Amino acid sequence: MELYVHIPFCVKKCEYCDFLSFSAGSAAKKMYTDALQLELKSAAAECEGETVSSVFLGGGTPSVLEKGQIGAIMECIQENYQLSEDCEISMEANPGTLNPQKLREYHQCGINRLSLGCQSTIEEELKNLGRIHSFEEFVENYEMARSIGFSNINVDLMSAIPRQDVKSWEKNLRTIAVMEPEHISAYSLIVEEGTPFYERKLQLPSEEEERQMYEMTAEILGEYGFHQYEISNYAKVGKECRHNIGYWQREDYLGVGLGAASLRRNCRFSNTRVMETYLQDAAHPEKIRENLEELSMRDQMEEFMFLGLRMTEGISREKFLKEFQISLEKVYEKQVRKLKRLGLLEEQGKFLRLTRKGISLSNQVFVEFLF
Repeated sequence: MELYVHIPFCVKKCEYCDFLSFSAGSAAKKMYTDALQLELKSAAAECEGETVSSVFLGGGTPSVLEKGQIGAIMECIQENYQLSEDCEISMEANPGTLNPQKLREYHQCGINRLSLGCQSTIEEELKNLGRIHSFEEFVENYEMARSIGFSNINVDLMSAIPRQDVKSWEKNLRTIAVMEPEHISAYSLIVEEGTPFYERKLQLPSEEEERQMYEMTAEILGEYGFHQYEISNYAKVGKECRHNIGYWQREDYLGVGLGAASLRRNCRFSNTRVMETYLQDAAHPEKIRENLEELSMRDQMEEFMFLGLRMTEGISREKFLKEFQISLEKVYEKQVRKLKRLGLLEEQGKFLRLTRKGISLSNQVFVEFLF
């Protein structure tokens, strides 16, 4: 199984962000960290006998927590859960919230993979996104993390953002790639309803420019030794994010913290998004869980297809047969034939995968597998 820990706090919410996040003071961070440990301890009983292969501290911005708080959360996890010997322990962090003391704490308490939110190397683009940091601060924090001993770092980059063009996107890619992180997440902006961006008239790249940006990403990063293993993710060999691969392959995961989602034994559920309720009942996980959905066999098949096809290796026919006791052809023969004819799907050994054209039109492909 995998473990996800949600930290909902940020210095300032970015203007494109629709995640569950907000700013908070020291008292709120202390209460939340204490409640999080209560939930972790209480939920551990239902995970007895299971080994945790990966832990991911996400947000929000986990690095806004104060001295000792990440260490306390990690100690609680290590005391109450059985972690595999090679457990991947990732933590998201934003430039502008880091210092040597914090980074040393993270490294010493067992975090072995750092995910840094850069988004752009160009100051005007960072300003347009409402980021709290400069590119110079990102470089300082990246080098600081390296000097402290972090040998597995991801960098986030965002394309198709306001006033960006193909040339500036290429600059972003090459500037980060030459820094030699182990992993790069490169994804395009989605303007979500309810965000400040949704209310504005934004000067965004055209659809054709966005397509060019996506196509050039794999090509440029490939020059620097990164391979694309998922629609938006690129890694050096052996440095793929195991936690996210678990999501796409439908491994069981437990989400703890405000609003955190879980998949346990083909049941999906999420925690309350109301802070007062969470703080009051965190010690009783059953009281804070909502939106319980027992997945039918049909639901599981749909998820197997549209999550698995995000991976560039595609989906295994053998695994489908083993999991559902029926061949993929008997369930999806019509859809597969159609998508192959359109040049969106192809066979690769024992796998069925998206073509390059299919990756660009992935949402169109995924819809075909919904009953």
